[in-house]
Amino acid sequence: MAAQKTLRVTLVRSLHGRLKKHQACARGLGLRRMHQTVEVADTPESRGMIRKIAYMLKCEPN
Repeated sequence: MAAQKTLRVTLVRSLHGRLKKHQACARGLGLRRMHQTVEVADTPESRGMIRKIAYMLKCEPN
């Protein structure tokens, strides 16, 4: 079985004062605090959340 691709996502801007939907996307990706880095599966769903809040994130392939 092939290993699933992942993306490394870091929250670089604060969630405070953001739209509720943008905050929900960050929570959905598993991001809770500034400068926290998580690895998420490279799926269309996670890419959509990343695209929606790209202005708050730093994203790199893993």
